Amino acid sequence: MDFLLDTVYYILPFLFLLGILVFVHEFGHFIIARACGVHVSAFSIGFGKTLWSRTDKHGTVWQIAVIPLGGYCQFLGDADASSSTSQEDVKKLSDEDKAHSFIFQPVWKKLAIVTAGPMFNYLFAIFIFASIFFFIGNIVFPPIVGDVIEGSPAQKAMLEKNDRILSINGHHITDFNDITIEVSMAIDKDIQMKVQRGNDILDISLKLEDLEYTDEQTGKVTKKPMIGIRSINSYEIERGPIPLFKSLKMAIMKTWSINSATLRGVKQMITGSRSSEEIGGIIRIAEMSGDISKQHDLVDFIVFIAVLSINLGLINLFPIPLLDGGHILIYMIEMISRRELTEKVKNIFFKFGVIIILTLMVFATWNDIVHLFKRWFS
Repeated sequence: MDFLLDTVYYILPFLFLLGILVFVHEFGHFIIARACGVHVSAFSIGFGKTLWSRTDKHGTVWQIAVIPLGGYCQFLGDADASSSTSQEDVKKLSDEDKAHSFIFQPVWKKLAIVTAGPMFNYLFAIFIFASIFFFIGNIVFPPIVGDVIEGSPAQKAMLEKNDRILSINGHHITDFNDITIEVSMAIDKDIQMKVQRGNDILDISLKLEDLEYTDEQTGKVTKKPMIGIRSINSYEIERGPIPLFKSLKMAIMKTWSINSATLRGVKQMITGSRSSEEIGGIIRIAEMSGDISKQHDLVDFIVFIAVLSINLGLINLFPIPLLDGGHILIYMIEMISRRELTEKVKNIFFKFGVIIILTLMVFATWNDIVHLFKRWFS
């Protein structure tokens, strides 16, 4: 029975959200390719053996494959699902086929098609947030101190109940959750805050300390760097429906905020000021999706999908060969130089990308396994 429940709470939500995100990403490539006159031979959710397929009136094979860890659009002229090309196959294309083949398109069309995938992930997140704001309203947990933990950095810095935190390390704070994000981003545990107390604005400095807390998901007591404050345990509601234009504006700002926080985290990992143990992969996503489906409501799960969509869009824009960002880099170089890179240069570039991707996958999977081991046996 426990196994069946775990299947429902962990595997099914994970497959659902992954399928949605992959579809949105690949649909971006698909719809812009169609708009550019490129024929899409296959649109696949998953890799490997086909479980289901149908062919539409344009000759595109829509399919679901057995390995659900990604997807692809295969264009006319592609030799395989990775969009590589075979010179022998290219020679067999007629002049009419060449007009609808990806490889023979102007570089600006290639750039538009490749960029569309990540952009649709961002647009999808904006759509989710705007829908929540428009139909439900904006629920904000104000960054107001409800309680100060005894002996904590907050108490030592003279923070008081009902203080409103305006900024941390120069970053504007509008929600109590923003405090958690900025604290996790703090380098060397140094915190500089602007705090509103009544009509006064105070500058407060403190050093984070490891404090005990109870993980809401596991119920385990652990330690992590914290300020040492609790929220006022209430929320402020900007009742909906919020006007459409304002909802869109808020959704764009929310997406930008999440994207910026992720970029700062990546930068800190690269510079060594943040632990690389936080890099997670498919297993971590499955774990988080299961925890949310078990312990939270539908809105939280939908928001989680939006956050993952943003991260998927961002990761795919990194200039790493094999990712969309690697293709974007190549097409940008070709646009600037006004000449196409040789196949030899491209092959070296993409072989280097395979090494990077495989290394990151192994590293992320190792982190996921270590994380699960600590969760289960600590």
